[in-house]
Amino acid sequence: MTLSLFDQFSYPWHMGIPLVAIALTIPWILFPTPSARWLNNRVVTFQGWFIARFTHQTFMPLNVGGHKWALLLASLMVFLISLNMLGLLPYTFTPTTQLSLNLALAVPLWLATVTIGMRNQPTAALGHLLPEGTPTALIPILVIIETISLFIRPVALGVRLTANLTAGHLLIQLVSTAVLVLLPMMPAVAALTAVLLLMLTLLEVAVAMIQAYVFVLLLSLYLQENV
Repeated sequence: MTLSLFDQFSYPWHMGIPLVAIALTIPWILFPTPSARWLNNRVVTFQGWFIARFTHQTFMPLNVGGHKWALLLASLMVFLISLNMLGLLPYTFTPTTQLSLNLALAVPLWLATVTIGMRNQPTAALGHLLPEGTPTALIPILVIIETISLFIRPVALGVRLTANLTAGHLLIQLVSTAVLVLLPMMPAVAALTAVLLLMLTLLEVAVAMIQAYVFVLLLSLYLQENV
């Protein structure tokens, strides 16, 4: 039976149990837990520095009211980076290539930012739907457009993360298949293709980290509009 290239993105099952639950929980086990000692090892120190630096950079433009989200968004950032990076290992599964999972993360968090804006500052939140100085004739059209753009935000968050990771994984799959096919026939061309595969893998590592940061950064920008 000929398998499709997209079969690598299907949920793995074992004895009727979806293994995506294990793929979602294992990354948390890999991170070291800080001890009660005054001086930690290098891994824990780097982990703390990275989280503190990311939190400071993300929440610097936000008001004090938005700083309550620091723990949630920092945990989400580490979680997404872990899933994206571990999915690049052979014989693994990347849960963030599933649109359902990304929408399950994006929709509740986006809805929470909109709910906070409607509760704390309803006038300012509704004011985003109509730019200042709009001609009277264009008011209904602009309100409709801005409302659609507001509700399209979580979809854009989920689709962006899914599309970037899926495209990278497909390219790696295609190039690696080309290396295996060309190796017995044209070893020199296969070697050059293998170099391309290595460069593509390094690029995909960068994409995995950048897309996780972009996902959380856009959520922080949505939060900034509503606090």
